[in-house]
Amino acid sequence: MNTDASARQSSVRYEADERPPLLLTIGLGLQIALLTVGGVVLTVAIVSRAGGASESFLTWGVFAAAAISGTTTVIQAIRVGRIGAGYVLMMGTSGSFIAVCIGALAQGGPALMATLIIISSLFQFLLSARLSLLRRILTPAVSGTVIMLISVTVMPIAFNMLNRVPEGMPSTSAAVTALATVLVTLGIALKAKSSLRLWAPVIGVAAGSIVGGYFGLYDAGRVAAASWLGLPEGSWPGIDISFGPAFWALLPAFMFVTLVGAVETIGDSVAIQRVSWRRPRAVDYRAVQGAVAADGLGNLLSGLMGTVPNTTYSSSIAVTELTGVASRMVGVVVGLAFVLVAFIPKFLAVVLAIPDPVAGGFLIVLLAMLFVIGMKLVLQDGIDYRKGLVVGVGFWIGVGFQNDAIFPALVSDFAGGLLRNGMTAGGLTAILMTIFLEITSPRRHRMESDFDLAALPKIRAFLEGFARRQGWDKGTADRLMAASEEMLLALIPQDGEHSQPRRLLLVAHREGESAVLELVAATGEGNLQDRIELLGDERAVETPEELEISLRLLRHYASSVHHQQYHDTDIVTLQVDVRPPPPQ
Repeated sequence: MNTDASARQSSVRYEADERPPLLLTIGLGLQIALLTVGGVVLTVAIVSRAGGASESFLTWGVFAAAAISGTTTVIQAIRVGRIGAGYVLMMGTSGSFIAVCIGALAQGGPALMATLIIISSLFQFLLSARLSLLRRILTPAVSGTVIMLISVTVMPIAFNMLNRVPEGMPSTSAAVTALATVLVTLGIALKAKSSLRLWAPVIGVAAGSIVGGYFGLYDAGRVAAASWLGLPEGSWPGIDISFGPAFWALLPAFMFVTLVGAVETIGDSVAIQRVSWRRPRAVDYRAVQGAVAADGLGNLLSGLMGTVPNTTYSSSIAVTELTGVASRMVGVVVGLAFVLVAFIPKFLAVVLAIPDPVAGGFLIVLLAMLFVIGMKLVLQDGIDYRKGLVVGVGFWIGVGFQNDAIFPALVSDFAGGLLRNGMTAGGLTAILMTIFLEITSPRRHRMESDFDLAALPKIRAFLEGFARRQGWDKGTADRLMAASEEMLLALIPQDGEHSQPRRLLLVAHREGESAVLELVAATGEGNLQDRIELLGDERAVETPEELEISLRLLRHYASSVHHQQYHDTDIVTLQVDVRPPPPQ
């Protein structure tokens, strides 16, 4: 990777750990909240009305969803312990849960839905804690496919919103209003100075709303009628702990949707890291674990409060790339704004009064950017024909199911229409294909030892045996050993800070004419991938001479180095090209 070129091309104005001016932070946070809170409310309304719930449940559900979304958005931004990503990841009600929540409401009411959400949230905490075990299944290719399918799933809704106008309004009013929104947003995003580009979303929506107001599309009456302060008139729906037949029938569907939501969150938390720093960094999977844990916390709170589950909003990534502001403080402002919305009906009315053609036009711009971000995620580690098949088949299966083009009569009633959601169907396809590839991949050779330099003789014997079984010569075995030795020297703490004995797992397998070595250990050290990229960079943190020598040798021996850091576990993967033996 050419990091210098990447840095020069970066459009990041404020990185995740930087603090923009207070006025800019508040202004950007409020505009993001204004543009997304409508989706939080809409999902609750759809579930409530389709499931036959009462008006009091809808009132309570909207209040609880806004408050929980705000709380978890703040947690995602600031990270509390191991919960939260530490990035701007907006949280809101999840569209993936619409079908199963409607089924739960219809079969057992709000109390049954709440119980199912609580149980499935525990599964998400388990996924977060054991995410490293799923690293070969929930890959960037799978996550990128799911992110691309989010655009496919939501784009039809955006297109439909373009034409929604009250009866009696001229048909041209929707087109002119939507066009004004898109043109102003794109014009500022493409050609304005970086300082003005920060305001592209709110200026575009404001321009569209002004044009819509000229045609009478902006519902000013709703804003005037709303009170300034207020609490919901509904009440807590309770929890059903009878665990009857309806609970057991719906639990598998809730668990599966939770898995799909976790894959979406993984993709979002990887993608937000790509757009939050001027210089590209290796993905920090501890932040990914934190994002999934915060997602689980949001779902747990949603179940306890009796409202629809939440998830990360992928629009966070598109807005961050559009504005160039990735500061965590923006996420804090967005979260606080969501909480305020729960207690200020007037604020909520201002958002809900925005004409649908305006919201639809702006959503089209965001979804287009999100699709490209998903594409970049798929391509970040390169792509071969196997990855290409996984991504291509998964994507088009998702498109087909989303548009009822694949056996609609057979899948329409399956699990409450679960597979009619393109993100779910395509994501499941990509996951199953990845599992198949993993099961049928060449046998992996493993060895365990203590994580210290005394393990080097055992590692040498292991790698010599591995090279011999592959038909490689002694020179190749020496090259593998040299790469492994430098990797071990780079990972072992320089100050001996670990007094407890630790274990090392070394896994080796063949991929074509390359050897792939995977070291699994708990190190607590910095990311080797980042350190290698920054060798020779004057802006890099000073590296001890012995460590720098090891890093330079490692870069020489290995064609690629990937370092995945999880809580309590580090996984370093080396690819070493095998030199063909000399002709006899």
